[in-house]
Amino acid sequence: MPTETLHKFMVYAPDFTAEGTFEKRLSVRAEHLKEFKAKIDSGFVRVGGVLLSAESIAAEATDKKMVGSLFICEAKDIEEVKKIVESDIYYQKGVWDVDRIVISPILPAVGF
Repeated sequence: MPTETLHKFMVYAPDFTAEGTFEKRLSVRAEHLKEFKAKIDSGFVRVGGVLLSAESIAAEATDKKMVGSLFICEAKDIEEVKKIVESDIYYQKGVWDVDRIVISPILPAVGF
């Protein structure tokens, strides 16, 4: 039986810049991380993490400013990725700026 071909996608999900978004992010972060770990364990997410502001490079760990999410995943098609992104609590609760999310197929120069 042939195996299903999986393609790699990059997901860029910036946070809203409105007042209160950071607090909203923190309020649902534990649930997001639990769901994200399941996506890693299933093989859907290959690598990912939080996006930080440029000022965060020099900041202490407790002062780093989270401004979005970025991950690389594997899926059969872009529709599967969209469905999973739209089910994420950050999407559902208004942390991610849904109008600025970018999902793009990629062909990595190095293997995963």
